[in-house]
Amino acid sequence: MEERSWSALALVLTLSLDGCVCSTYTLSDAAGLGREFDGIGGLSGGGATSRLLVNYAEPYRSQILDFLFKPNFGASLHILKVEIGGDAQTTDGTEPSHMHYENDENYFRGYEWWLMKEAKKRNPNITLVGLPWAFPGWVGHGKNWPYDTPDITAAYVVRWIQGAKQWHDLDIDYVGIWNERNFDINYIKLLRYTLDKSGLERVRIVASDNLWEPIALSLVLDAELSAAVDVIGAHYPGTTTVPDALKSQKKLWSSEDYSTYNDEQGGGCWARILNQNYVNGQMTATIAWNLVASYYKDLPFGRDGLMTAEEPWSGHYVVNSPIWITAHTTQFTKPGWFYLQTVGHLDHGGSYVAMTDGAGNLTVVIETMTRDHSVCIRPPLPPFDVTPQNATFQLKGSFASIRELHLWRSRFNFKTKQPTLFEELRPLKVSGGSFTLNLCEDEVYTVTTVPSGRKGAHPEPPASSPFPKLYKDDFNNRNPPFSEAPNFADQTGVFEYFVNLSASGSHVSTLRQVLTQRPVTWVADADQTISVIGDYQWQNVTVACDVFMETVGKGGVFVAARVDKGGQLVRSAKGVFFWIFSDGTFKVTNDLAGLTVLAEGESGTRANTWYTMSLTVDGNYASGQLNGYTLWKNAVVLGPQNGWAAIGTRSFELAQFDSFSVAA
Repeated sequence: MEERSWSALALVLTLSLDGCVCSTYTLSDAAGLGREFDGIGGLSGGGATSRLLVNYAEPYRSQILDFLFKPNFGASLHILKVEIGGDAQTTDGTEPSHMHYENDENYFRGYEWWLMKEAKKRNPNITLVGLPWAFPGWVGHGKNWPYDTPDITAAYVVRWIQGAKQWHDLDIDYVGIWNERNFDINYIKLLRYTLDKSGLERVRIVASDNLWEPIALSLVLDAELSAAVDVIGAHYPGTTTVPDALKSQKKLWSSEDYSTYNDEQGGGCWARILNQNYVNGQMTATIAWNLVASYYKDLPFGRDGLMTAEEPWSGHYVVNSPIWITAHTTQFTKPGWFYLQTVGHLDHGGSYVAMTDGAGNLTVVIETMTRDHSVCIRPPLPPFDVTPQNATFQLKGSFASIRELHLWRSRFNFKTKQPTLFEELRPLKVSGGSFTLNLCEDEVYTVTTVPSGRKGAHPEPPASSPFPKLYKDDFNNRNPPFSEAPNFADQTGVFEYFVNLSASGSHVSTLRQVLTQRPVTWVADADQTISVIGDYQWQNVTVACDVFMETVGKGGVFVAARVDKGGQLVRSAKGVFFWIFSDGTFKVTNDLAGLTVLAEGESGTRANTWYTMSLTVDGNYASGQLNGYTLWKNAVVLGPQNGWAAIGTRSFELAQFDSFSVAA
């Protein structure tokens, strides 16, 4: 924090009659304003974190979106950041690219386009940010390093921005480099040049979505690079910055933060971050990973969103505490407001920030979160203590004439586990230019001239229920018309609806694995492709599917049960995998990698022919059928005891799936 930000603080300590420590703080714009506020946001991606959201039926899907984006209703987010899909595993799944191949463009794949439009529909002024985590293999010419082909990489990103406008009328405001990976100075300059040459001068660049350094020092030393970059974006900065970042005179963002379970402790973590990112680090935007926990909860980082929507089959969702903690700031401010210079830490724990629109409005957000009840997973913030205190705020400058302020409070009550969240209290009367709050532990207050706050509410969603024990999909119902089939969560590879014009009968509309080249990966994608579905607690199941191999000789497909890992751990997934290959053989393995073989033999299978596979796992034994005939039986299952169902391929190869069913 700049030294001048402390100069206007009046640290007057007294002891009240009830023994509570008191302090007085000045709120003033007389000496000028602080940095411009850019907003609070959520991140969809990194990866596939909104996967299940699109499968919700109405009205529940729209209700969830309202809680995220509708102004003066719920979180009222100012920023939506999305992954530019790159066909690779990027935390909890893969997100499809707009260009699987060099001569291929399709701007209707995935759900991020839809999500951005829904956000814009609710808040036309929302800021849109795009960032790649991975790239299709052709971008890197077969190498895992897109900077070797900077012109191709820049053109690929610019096409995504152009496609957003051409096909969805979406203006992308900011674009990043490569999530949490080393940056390349020449690439950043080339991206700026390519944007400008394409008429996209308004699109600003965020760099480098990793740590403060070395990008901050590079900007200080390289004037051309500094001219290309508008924002330094750091991930999980722990509320602090570095001298070079301040010296750069760039906007400073926590461009990915939070990453904490969305229980009450997660809400407390978020409250501290939102205030102290500016108090300690002069960061003017904070973006939560992730926007909404809408992926299978047993994938990595389950329930790590601002709210939870992981049951489209039931319609159940949960509006968690981080939604209302966000509202304390977002419902009473807008991007373009300015922080006051008079912000800081409370003398006995906690912090306060104040913002103004320059037209007389004032919003103050105060938090008193304790160390035990605001746990942040990454990074944990430094130790601190909070004690009950009376805080008097003296209004000066253009705020001296304020006579009344609206008051909102969240109180976590960790001992009783009965929080009161985003509750409107009686207005505060300002007397003698000041007001006083009695602050207890683990509270958040908003004191504001803005009267528009509202705790939005929809009817209670349906009760929670597990994934259906009987499930079928013939891939004929594309409503809504997303590219992925409902409830399938791709973990490696991309499985898309496919209209097979050469097929007849029941196999015209299928699900097809479409990647033929390993992507430029962000984490260690499996060498096989796999899409999981269902209930992680499933034990005894029958999984059946029609399959069609398109690779002669070396092709292969599988159906699986009890798959125990996905996301970044997918390479080590175990389960029961029943494979057939286009060379006429089959195999049963206890792992996705195929290292532990339970059974194998001749199958007579070949490419370009439809087969019906069926896998039954019951207790410690498994059996498999091919076209209705038992091909193998009573293979001894070594473990695990439960997991998802899945389909997939031997490698990055074309293959089709149809008439999928599972009975648990």
